[in-house]
Amino acid sequence: QVQLVESGGGLVQAGGSLRLSCAASGRTFNPYTVGWFHQAPGKEREFVAAIRWSGGITYYADSVKGRFTISRDNAKKTVYLQMNSLKPEDTAVYYCAARRYYDDGFPTTASRYDYWGQGTQVTVSS
Repeated sequence: QVQLVESGGGLVQAGGSLRLSCAASGRTFNPYTVGWFHQAPGKEREFVAAIRWSGGITYYADSVKGRFTISRDNAKKTVYLQMNSLKPEDTAVYYCAARRYYDDGFPTTASRYDYWGQGTQVTVSS
C-alpha cells in the first residue's frame, strides 16, 4: 500500500517562499508521474505541477511557471515543490498525488491520479 504525506505548508507574506515535501512510503512505490494540486475553498482541485519519476521531466500550470519548481529525490521517495514569489491567490490546500501508469503527456485532472496525500495548507497574506 502506498501512502503520501505532505509537509511544509504554513503562513507566508506575499512575495515570500515555501518548500513543500511529499514523502512516499510503501515497497511498491514506483509511479510514472507525481503531481501537485491545490484546492481553494469552494473551488475544484487544480493542477499545479508534475514530474516524471524516472527522468525528472517536469510540467507546470501556466499560473505558476517561473515561480514554482518541482523536483524529486528517488532515493528518499520524496517530491518537493519550491514555491517562490507567492501571491495571495496561491492560498489553498496543496495535495501531492501519484499516478502509476504511462501517459503520452502529463495528466492534469485529479481523477487520473491513483494515490493522494492528506494535504497541507498554504496561506499567503497580502
